[in-house]
Amino acid sequence: MTGAESGEQAHVLFGYDGTAENDTALRWAIEEARLRGLDLVMCHCWHWPYPEGHEDPRGETVMRRAGWNLLERGRRRARELGATGAVRGRLVRGPARDALLRESGGAELMVVGAPERLAEGAGVLELAAGADRPVVVVKDGMGPRRVVAGADGSTWCDPALGFAAAEAALRRWELRVVYACWEPAAVDADELALFHDRELLEKTRAAELEAAVAPWRERYPTLDIRVSLLLERPLEALFDAADDAGLLVLGDRGGGIAALGSTSTAVLRHARRAVAIVPARPD
Repeated sequence: MTGAESGEQAHVLFGYDGTAENDTALRWAIEEARLRGLDLVMCHCWHWPYPEGHEDPRGETVMRRAGWNLLERGRRRARELGATGAVRGRLVRGPARDALLRESGGAELMVVGAPERLAEGAGVLELAAGADRPVVVVKDGMGPRRVVAGADGSTWCDPALGFAAAEAALRRWELRVVYACWEPAAVDADELALFHDRELLEKTRAAELEAAVAPWRERYPTLDIRVSLLLERPLEALFDAADDAGLLVLGDRGGGIAALGSTSTAVLRHARRAVAIVPARPD
């Protein structure tokens, strides 16, 4: 039964694999749960290695027992790393990507660890693409006390800006919103003329950026929000911004399909620290 079906309260869902390298992401998940006042649910996914239809009740029992033992060690490790709220274990069967997506129904967000450099076709990319709630992918340790969010002037980025503002407010970090607007291949035909008048382009995009940020300035009046309008290509600008962020927040730009936008995918692979992928919602 998933969290949504069981009606359980919102929580932070953490993908736990039991490795020492997972500790960096576990620390992030612990802090998310503490700041948000939520339970931490540590989910370990075990995969039946035999072909479908193969039955081995004794072998399955052994694997399940090993999984629960791993989760119990994980709960103890969470306490050692500073968890003070409720920490629960959840053992699920299946490939990690599919299992985590199934179990994410009651989660406010998911946190997963990843290698510093993501390989082509990594399961983490597929998880971020398929999720209907924010996924924080944690690689290296803590960076600057700054949340950086990518904006593009469309309503697609509103959920990402809202998540970034909330994270910055919770952590008492600065929020920097980056709008790199030199992307003529991605605009409608009636906007192409802007790229022949750099002054008009900058004025138009600056107004769009301020309009996007205005609701979050109002909601978080004490939050230090800085905006950067850059006449650069988004990919290069976000690569630079990622190195200056403790958390980089991007929209999925998936358009309702299980695929990340090319910019989000490339930045997620490149970034050295934590990246949050926030799905766009029709509402």
